[in-house]
Amino acid sequence: MTFAGKTLAVLGASYLQGPLLRRARALGMRTLCFAWEKDAVCRDEADRFFPISIREKEQIAAVCRAEGIDGITSIASDVAVPAMVFVADALGLPGNPPCSLRPTTEKGVMREVLARAGLPCPRFRCVRDIESAHAAAEELGFPLIVKPCDRSGSLGVLRIESPEAVTAAAEAALACSFGGAVILEEAVNIAREFSVEGISWQGGYHLLAFTDKTTTGVPHYVEIAQRQPSTLPEAVKEAVAGYLARALPALGVTTGATHAEWMLSAAGELFVTEIGARMGGDFIGSDLVPLATGYDYLQGVIETALGEFSGVSFGAPDAAGVRFFSPATPEVAAALAAKPRPSWIVRGECFPDRLHPIVCSGDRAGYLIYRGAEGAAWAARYDV
Repeated sequence: MTFAGKTLAVLGASYLQGPLLRRARALGMRTLCFAWEKDAVCRDEADRFFPISIREKEQIAAVCRAEGIDGITSIASDVAVPAMVFVADALGLPGNPPCSLRPTTEKGVMREVLARAGLPCPRFRCVRDIESAHAAAEELGFPLIVKPCDRSGSLGVLRIESPEAVTAAAEAALACSFGGAVILEEAVNIAREFSVEGISWQGGYHLLAFTDKTTTGVPHYVEIAQRQPSTLPEAVKEAVAGYLARALPALGVTTGATHAEWMLSAAGELFVTEIGARMGGDFIGSDLVPLATGYDYLQGVIETALGEFSGVSFGAPDAAGVRFFSPATPEVAAALAAKPRPSWIVRGECFPDRLHPIVCSGDRAGYLIYRGAEGAAWAARYDV
């Protein structure tokens, strides 16, 4: 399939958008890229780069109208979703409706919508000041997770154990929040964490893959590994699929990628953490889904943005995963430095000069993407 002559607007120019820009180019498309100029590492992979923050939706819409775009999208970025929805609506392009915006980008609103739809959510409160945070903490009890209502990548996330920690945690989360709101939630006794990738079109939903994850655990829960296929019991997968069939219509999600994060407690209880109207980050959507399932998820996202979705078809299943370089994962650097490099490594890079304790995803200092049984066996040695 080719989309020669079509123009796609891409929001963001971090390394996460590189696979999207390259796939669009391979499909014959002209690409426009919008991002802050600082750290715009993918700017040269687009046909035209505009140094406009992805939060400046009106400016982006004006450029897109003048350029005659055929679709707008982004992957792995919650921050890009408001501009995606705004521009698609303003220009009459395919996309999720404006009613989906707050439920998919503001965690407090999202939790309220999901709870009304009958999904199992941790008990929570959304607050905007320190006094309210203390009141919410007293009501919910400890331990608690404190985080911004509108950020991702573990930014501003902290588990606290006592009333004395509330002020500092809430202040840190408020400082990260675009909208000045913080969510406090009960700390579930987690046995497993996983995510679900999917794609929606005209109200229909295609579940693509479950992804098992490993985090740093208490207190920041930064993700350091992702792997497919998931080893979750089939009963859990069926339950989650049923919940998502209710959740997406409730959130107003009709078009494009979705990324849902879940927890399974030590007691076997399911809890939904959040559901985003975008592809999962950490190379989950751009790399792991295609490697493990054979489905070209990037092309699917491009097709839905253009209004030309061709459906989902899977290839032969395989194992795939990613491990991130951090003080807790020295094996990543060792594997990448091996001579000759193992054939099961798809790609990766490390930056030892950036190595330090991590409190959010942006602190990780490299990655290694693997594929196949040998790669999965290597990763399994460290996922204990």
